[in-house]
Formats: sequence, structure tokens, C-alpha cells
Amino acid sequence: MSNTEITPQSPVSPDATDDPRQSLLKAIALAGRTVAAVRPEQLEGPTPCTEFTVRRLAGHLVAVLRRIALAGRGGDVTSLPTVADDLADTEWQEAWDAAVRDVEAAWADPAILGRTLTLPFGSIPGAAAAAVWTSEFTVHTWDVATATGQLPDWDPELVAISYAAMRRGLPTGPRDGAPFGAAVDVDADAPAIDRLVAWCGRKP
Repeated sequence: MSNTEITPQSPVSPDATDDPRQSLLKAIALAGRTVAAVRPEQLEGPTPCTEFTVRRLAGHLVAVLRRIALAGRGGDVTSLPTVADDLADTEWQEAWDAAVRDVEAAWADPAILGRTLTLPFGSIPGAAAAAVWTSEFTVHTWDVATATGQLPDWDPELVAISYAAMRRGLPTGPRDGAPFGAAVDVDADAPAIDRLVAWCGRKP
């Protein structure tokens, strides 16, 4: 991966700190920086998301970006693959940057927050979808970072948004059919990022 930093150059209300789109773009940016810092020799290593190697998890995040952009345009996200596995090692940065630009353009209209979007697990308002994707990028950023020995600078607000979304979306008990293991017990005073990933079945 390249070491070039990826940052959101967003046309969407930069001062709207309570805008779910801004939180999503921040989560995407942190994921981008983390993926960009992966060394070539780490790509085939395992991750806490056991179905993915580092390479395939990075490809999954590119695919999720493409799905977010398609959802913003009113498309069917299930028409796109869940992993972008056709990228050469030299193509990651270009693919990521292009996908981020597509997300920014597709979500530029604030009206999308009240529009119903169809995701693989059901139809929800755009604002709720943004929170779900914020949590997905935050958890997978932890996966990549843990697999490659990185220590991201976690944004407390993003972690809180992600934790709230996952608490709403994932049951306490059996999670049959969901791509998450059972919640892992952690101390009540554990760092917020640890409590988030533990709720998602990871062992921090």
C-alpha cells in the first residue's frame, strides 16, 4: 500500500458537526490512512475478522465504498461484490481515492439523510445508513490496525456513534446469520474502542 494520506475532500457541509455524513467521511478517512500504512509483506496476514486476510479486508473496504456511493445514487447495493479483489498492489490508492470521490458526490445532497436506502439487511433512512457504515469502517479499521501493528488515533465521537449503532443493530444473544460473533466480555471501564469491538465479537 502507499503511505499517502487519504483525507475527505468533501462538498458536504464541513461545519455541520452533527451531520452523519461528516462522521462517515471521517471514519472513511481514518480507514484510508490505516490501509495506506499496511506494508506489502503484511497483506497476506490474518485479521481479527477471521474470514479476511489483510488484503481481502482492504478489498472489502473498497467494495463497501463503492456500495455506499451506489446507495447514494439510489442503486441496489447487492448488485456489487462485497470484495474488490481485482486490484493490483499498485492500484489500491487510486481505487480508494476514486471511490471516496464517488461517495462524496453521491451523498452531497442533504436530502439523502431522509431518503430510504435499501441495504442487504433491509431498508433504512440515509442518516441511519451513514451511522451503520461509520461503525463498519471503524470496526474494520481496528481489524486492519490490530493485524498490522498500528495504533490509530481514535476519534471519541466516531467510536461513540459506532458503538451506539452496533448496540442497536446487534442482539445481545445469538447472532445467527449476522457476520459477527457473540459479544466478548470486557471491563466496564475498558477503552471505548475495546468495548465497541468486543460487542462486535472481537477480543481486544
